Order: sequence, then C-alpha cells, then structure tokens
Amino acid sequence: MLDHVVGFEAVAATKTFAEASPDLVASILAEAGRLSTDVLGPLQRAGDTQGAVLDNGVVRSSPGFAEGYGAIAAGGWIGISASAEHGGMGLPHTLASAVNDMMSGACLSLQLNPLMTQGQIDALEHHASADIQALYLPRLISGEWSGTMNLTEPQAGSDVGALRASATDNGDGTFAVSGQKVFISWGDNDFCANVCHLVLARLPDAPAGTKGISLFLVPKFLPDADGAPGARNSLQVVSLEEKMGLHGSPTAVMQYDGATGWMIGAPGGGMAAMFTMMNNARLGVGIQGIGAAEGAYQAALEFAQDRKQGRAALGGDSILGHPDVRRMMAEMKADIFAARAISLACAVAGDMATATGDSYWRDRAALLTPLAKAFGTDVGVRVTNTAIQVHGGMGYIEETGIAQFARDVRVTAIYEGTNGIQSIDLIGRKLADGGTQMFMLCDEIDAFCAEVSSRDADAVARAAQALRGATEWMLAQSDMTQRLWGSWPFLHGVARVLGGYFHLRAAAQEGPDSARARLAGFYISRMLPDYVGAFAHATSGASDISPEDLQSA
Repeated sequence: MLDHVVGFEAVAATKTFAEASPDLVASILAEAGRLSTDVLGPLQRAGDTQGAVLDNGVVRSSPGFAEGYGAIAAGGWIGISASAEHGGMGLPHTLASAVNDMMSGACLSLQLNPLMTQGQIDALEHHASADIQALYLPRLISGEWSGTMNLTEPQAGSDVGALRASATDNGDGTFAVSGQKVFISWGDNDFCANVCHLVLARLPDAPAGTKGISLFLVPKFLPDADGAPGARNSLQVVSLEEKMGLHGSPTAVMQYDGATGWMIGAPGGGMAAMFTMMNNARLGVGIQGIGAAEGAYQAALEFAQDRKQGRAALGGDSILGHPDVRRMMAEMKADIFAARAISLACAVAGDMATATGDSYWRDRAALLTPLAKAFGTDVGVRVTNTAIQVHGGMGYIEETGIAQFARDVRVTAIYEGTNGIQSIDLIGRKLADGGTQMFMLCDEIDAFCAEVSSRDADAVARAAQALRGATEWMLAQSDMTQRLWGSWPFLHGVARVLGGYFHLRAAAQEGPDSARARLAGFYISRMLPDYVGAFAHATSGASDISPEDLQSA
C-alpha cells in the first residue's frame, strides 16, 4: 500500500523525510508487528476482564499494561514522528499511522495511551514556548511522562464553546485553572512519572463561544528546578466511567481546583492550538477503527478456517466453503483495505504538507481527515460486528474474545468528534474552497481510470462522475440545512468512491490474475455501488420529518 497505492514514495523523496528508505520502513514495520503480536496482543483480554480501577484516588492499570507500555516507550514508538530536536525519530507521520494501526489491532485500550501523548507532542511542537518544549517534549517523547486532552465538560460535549472551566493569571507566568472535565481518556495511570493535561479554559472577561477559550498545560506534578516531578498539583481523578468497552483504558472525570498551568499559544487561541492535537487524533482514531477491524478480521479468519459446519457448497471442510461466510470475509477484507488506504493517503498528504509547505497538500490532508476518521471508525464498527456473525453462536460467548473488538471499537465513532460532526465538517468547511480539492480528486481518479482502461476502471470513473455531481449539488445549496440532511450519506458515498479508486490502483499494480485484483473486482462490483444510494440520499435535501413523527407508535 505504501509503495504502490498512496504515494508514499513522494514523502521519502523529500529532504525532510529522506531517511525513510525502503529498508528502514520495512524494518520499522516488522519490529512494530513483532511488538504488537508478542507483547501487546497477550494483554488484550486482561484489559477487558480486569479493567483499570480507582483505588483510594490512585488509578490501577490492568495486569501487564505497565510492562506493555514500558516496551512501547523503550522502543521509541511514542516519538516515531516527533521532532529529532527533542529526542524523536523525525520520521513521517504515515509510518506512525501504520504502527498505530498494528498496535490498535493488538490492544486498543493500551494503544490509546501513546496516541494521546503523540497528539499532545504535536500540539506543543506547534504552539508551546521554547522553554515549555525543552522541559516537556523530551519526557513525553521518551514515554517517561504521558499526555491527555481535556475538552469535554458535563454541559459542553460537541459544543465546546459552552465550557465553563476558568483560568486566572497568577502574575508569575502561570495560571490557576479550575473546573471539571469528563471523558478524559487515560486521565491518570500508575506507570508514568507524570501525566500532563492540556486543558481548555476561559480567562476572566473572555468573550463567549470558542473565541474566548485558551489552552493550558496542567501537569499532575509540578516540575522542580531540575525538571523532575515535584509537588502534587491541585487536580484529581474524581471517578472512572464504567463503559461498554475499552475497560483497560481509564476514562476519568477530572477536577481542577486552582491547579497551576501554563498557557499554550495566545490568549483566546485555545481552539486553534487544540485543533492541532485534535486533527492528529482524528486521523489516529480512524486508524484505531481500522486496527480493531483488522484484529477482528484475523480472528474471524482463523475461526472460519478451523470451524466445520454443514456441507460446503464451494468445497473444502471449513465454513469458508459456504458462500455467505466467504462473502462476509471478503466484505471485511475489502472494507479494511479501502479505509486503510484513505487514512494512509491522508497521512501522506500531511507529511507532504510538512515537507514542502505546499498549500495543495495541506488542503488535501484537511479534506481527507474527516473521511479518514469517520469511514475508518464506521468500518471498525461494521467489521467487528460481522466478525461476531462469522463466529456464529460462539461470537456471542465472551470466551472467544471476538465481542471485545466490537465493544472496544464502538466509541471510536463517537470520540474526537462524532462521525456526524465529521460529515458536517466535510460538507461545510471542506467544501468552503468551492469544491476545488474535491474536484481535483475527481480529476485524479478520472486520469487514472483512463490510463488503466478496464471494466472496473469504467465503473470507478462513473462513480467519480457521480461524486462530482453530488459535490456540485452541495455547493449549489445556499441554505446549509439542505446540505446538512445529507451530510453523512455524502461522506459515505465519497469514501466508497475513494475505496474503489484505491482498490483499482492496487489491482493495476499486481495484475488482472492476482488476489488483489480479485478483491478489487469484488469491491468495485458489489460494494462500490453503495454510492448510488448514498448520493441519492445526500442530494434529496431537507426532509419534512418532524419531532412528532419520531414519537413511538
């Protein structure tokens, strides 16, 4: 996929990422695979059955998680794409995404911890002062300290502008931060020397809404003169949420009572700084969905290869010989490929933007981010559910472990901006350029299809034409409500078309008689046509369905 589908060779050809040679990339992926298989995978079940607990104010992690995290940190995996100036590897974010994909498939609960830290590293690299960077970045990159993001409050979920947390100037370069935050992933742990919270709060007399929000770095322990964790800050974990999944990942209610913090970025610039972390995390969460889907797919494939049941119409002595089972497995594999390609293409665009400063790549990454997050996590939910079905009755029995994938991944379609919000972002902000980037993407697909010239290519070209038409319809609506009713089906339709395009690229590389070409043909003939219904829904405009119509019969 890196070599032939998403254009990673252009990243490796830049001066910024010249070290990302094919040999180094292969070595990194192999080592990450071994870590995921040998160290993280065995922690998956313990994280589910013996989740994190709050014991007299101290978060106790699941058995083996401390050792697993230690292996991640020791291998330098947290700082794989962080700046070398502060101890990171300085490698492309695309590689970090590929590594996170594997780790997510092995143990999603634990992988969420370094993902949060990676997002904080990115935010501090872009917005923190040189002193803050020098103190915090080396420790976050090494894994000695971990990071979180604190946006949500009981009354302010997706509507971040409604938050009430406050911050007052202490007059010494620090601020006193007060308020309560909820749904804080890995709000604390018992294996890092310090936990560093990025907290959104308001200064006195700040304007209402998001323009009045600033960002503060609030550590669990205040660093002393040597940078070591010193006095305990005035913050605490009030409780841990009981959840349907991700039991190994403590989701905390955090209380700040005049806690000492340092402003990151400018006053009132909190959302701009936090969005650096959130955009990083949105791609990362899409990758989580794909990784969980991959883990569930591999488990379902192993089960299907061994399970014997009935007379198989397609031959063989396992349930893979039943057409419906083979259909489910093919749909899972094809969907994972499509979602992974979209996410890695997004990461490639981000790396190219970093390496070249070209606005084209910046805008391409921005366009693909909501698609990567929403489609990646939708695929995660869909594939893990199908994996349970492949297991039949045993899928409903916890001892197989397959249900855990579905329970763990479900939240990915919700956190870091629900998938509905991603679709609103796509039809709003991401089409605010008059559809320029979307149309350029359609042009790219058209050009490739003309070059390949096959039946599958013709089908993908027709899909790209439909995407062009649906985009034009969206742009023609002056009333945003008309767009909003169809935002989610529009996003799904775009993702389906891109999936067809990337499958076609892979098939063209490996030839018409390859397994890759057969999978592409399956996707293009049987799954790509979803775009027809999706775009029909998306361009139907506002509905006259009323709240009263939605009441129970």
